[in-house]
Amino acid sequence: MAMTVGDEKGGPQCEMNVTPLIDVLLVLIIIFMIIQTRSKSMGEEALVPQPPERTTDAPPFRTVVIQLVKTSGEKPSLMINQEQVAWDRLRSRLLEIYKTRAERVMFVKADSDLPFEDVAEVIDVARADFPDMKVGLITAKIESGG
Repeated sequence: MAMTVGDEKGGPQCEMNVTPLIDVLLVLIIIFMIIQTRSKSMGEEALVPQPPERTTDAPPFRTVVIQLVKTSGEKPSLMINQEQVAWDRLRSRLLEIYKTRAERVMFVKADSDLPFEDVAEVIDVARADFPDMKVGLITAKIESGG
């Protein structure tokens, strides 16, 4: 503790001793720091992201290739990623494939002997439900598996 007896002129001096006030202030700061760290609520509660549930379905093929294979009949046979599809089920099968996809890209692979009318029909069916569908054309001689 500091103490002053008087000033140079010999008279009494009135000066406040602030040393004990600073000690009290430091003790209060330490108490508030301890209270703050022991507090259990530290903001809003958040839910931790959970991993997705496992599904038994195989992931869909990213690339979709529709093959038109020339047959002895009037219409060529259709295959979507090596899966045989009838012409009347083409639209419903494409809806199943593309309903959850953000990226809509399809490749049409056809025999070079086929008229473009059949290829255009496949493209029209696909773009009827998905106007933003991007279509790539592949021309090749497709060997029939029969």
